[in-house]
Amino acid sequence: MATVLARGPHPSGIVNLGTAGALRPGWAGTHVIGSVIQHDLDNAVLASLTGEIYGAPIGLPEDGGPVLATGDSFISDEAARARLAALAPLVDMEGYALASAAQQAGVPLRIVKHVSDEAGDGAARTWRETVAGCARVLADWTARNVPVLP
Repeated sequence: MATVLARGPHPSGIVNLGTAGALRPGWAGTHVIGSVIQHDLDNAVLASLTGEIYGAPIGLPEDGGPVLATGDSFISDEAARARLAALAPLVDMEGYALASAAQQAGVPLRIVKHVSDEAGDGAARTWRETVAGCARVLADWTARNVPVLP
């Protein structure tokens, strides 16, 4: 996405569809994300070394939507899940990078996530079992919520 945005011209907006793990009990269904955080950068250490803050939260156009925590690791243990649940109800592996690229290009981004699993023990197996159904749900969401251009 960053390469396409760097080449231009810019679209009027971007919609990202994907799956997310639920970090808190009771989270299911489809959610339009309100902000994203980067959960696997140690900002305090990086700031002490460089004097700069990396991975600051990024707000998205969906005011009031849930927080999405993004990181490079698949959350599949209960300790990591509990730690992240204090920060956000949902977790993925790409939302923050997409939000950062869109923000730098000045293009509005909507991130839409369907809960595929409860992040923690067994999440990898559950995701594999549910991803096709999640894709169908997100396709239906798109048909109802994203206008088709002429």
